[in-house]
Amino acid sequence: MTSSSPEASTTQGARGTSVEADLGWALGVVFRRYVKQSALALEGVPGGPRGYQVLATANVEGPKRQLDLAAQLEIDRTVMTYLLDDLEKAGLVQRQPDPADRRARLIVATPKGVELLCDLERRLRATEDEVMGGLDDGERLIFRMLLQRVARQANAVDPVHNACTLVEQDDVGLSDS
Repeated sequence: MTSSSPEASTTQGARGTSVEADLGWALGVVFRRYVKQSALALEGVPGGPRGYQVLATANVEGPKRQLDLAAQLEIDRTVMTYLLDDLEKAGLVQRQPDPADRRARLIVATPKGVELLCDLERRLRATEDEVMGGLDDGERLIFRMLLQRVARQANAVDPVHNACTLVEQDDVGLSDS
């Protein structure tokens, strides 16, 4: 932007560079849009993103002990109990006795939970399509590949063990935006 209009001057930095050229600004805007849209996509899911993670993990990885699932997703044991209560009341998961340890419970996605998960995955794909609407299919593929490469490098330096924890930490900073 090299305009001398008042609107243009408000977006320019100290050296006349547009804020849109700043990596932090671009990442923040895209992330904020994705978070807002994915929250809408997950609306009504008990526990929101965490409920989705539990449901997806129980479906993809098969039955897991409640404590193991809590540890894997880095969810406090007490919070996990309430989350599973809500998911179970909604008919999305079941707690089944663990044949290897009668004191433990395995978390299993129900057919209703699997059906909802398929719908949620469709909604999240639509969210990604909306967020990346300015890119054609080839550009989306290239963008994803490059972003994943940058993310792997960043994660090697400063590991993120749980995406929901990352979102919760960043939501504090985004609320001012």
